[in-house]
Amino acid sequence: MFFDLPLDQLREVRPQGVEPADFDAFWARTLTEARAAATAPQVTPYDAGLATVDVFDVRFAGFNGEPIAAWLTVPRGVTPETTVVQYHGYSGSRGLPFDNLLWSSAGYAHLSMDSRGQGWALDAMGSTPDRALDTPGPVGYLTRGLSSPEDFYYRRLFTDAVLAVDFVRGYEPLRATKIAVQGGSQGGGIAIAVAGLVEGLAGAMPDVPFLCDYRRAVAVTDAYPYREIADYCQAYRDQVGHVFETLAYFDGTSFAARATAPSLFSVALMDQVCPPSTVFAAYNVYGGIKDIGVYEFNGHEGGGPYHRRRQLAFLRDL
Repeated sequence: MFFDLPLDQLREVRPQGVEPADFDAFWARTLTEARAAATAPQVTPYDAGLATVDVFDVRFAGFNGEPIAAWLTVPRGVTPETTVVQYHGYSGSRGLPFDNLLWSSAGYAHLSMDSRGQGWALDAMGSTPDRALDTPGPVGYLTRGLSSPEDFYYRRLFTDAVLAVDFVRGYEPLRATKIAVQGGSQGGGIAIAVAGLVEGLAGAMPDVPFLCDYRRAVAVTDAYPYREIADYCQAYRDQVGHVFETLAYFDGTSFAARATAPSLFSVALMDQVCPPSTVFAAYNVYGGIKDIGVYEFNGHEGGGPYHRRRQLAFLRDL
């Protein structure tokens, strides 16, 4: 059902959160420290049994220098002009390389990054642990380390995602390629964060993005994962204000306002996992050239193959 605002109001909605005064300083310090701890990546050829793409098992240094796993697939016999860096949805991860061949089949290099600690979804096994200690509270990555911006899970994951772009820029066979970031749900939220933190991207393609306008999200949906925040606040009644102060450092709307790369969003108007008003809160303040695919009668699956067709056209235009 249509549970959120009408489309004409969605196109005018603005974020409800309050951005921290030291937002930019927090992220500049985080990335400076992470880059200082980085070590040389490892890139190992991997026999995936495929005839048209070359596959490499990549380990690059993420947050705190910890190794992050990724698959790099490159079309065989082609010198790609663009690399697509892909981030995955909540519970997903890089999986196995032959499950994810769209971008390399279209002629692009493709880096598919693990989400640290995740990978329990069917056919999306992860290879990267999250080594940080957990804090008391309800189970879920959306509340892991929520007591402090320094310890919050998504500080580590967003940093990993930025350093994945650094890997592409430093890896000699891909150094000259343009870079587009892409992801759905959690991956879409990560793509927005990277677009706001990294200069010089060629494009961003966030699909039904998660991690945007947390205050609005917990007010209009009872679906998980946003429900994890409500569960936490329900248990720790005295921390509600502090919870949203921490989340403000990781709100996709703040990253979107800083982004300059051309973007193609998608939103589904029956999506109760990532409510359309939260997606539009990020889209409406996005700083670069932008377009959005609106799928009126779809839920969290969004535009599916119809939107993939739009994304392929978007990449060709880049």
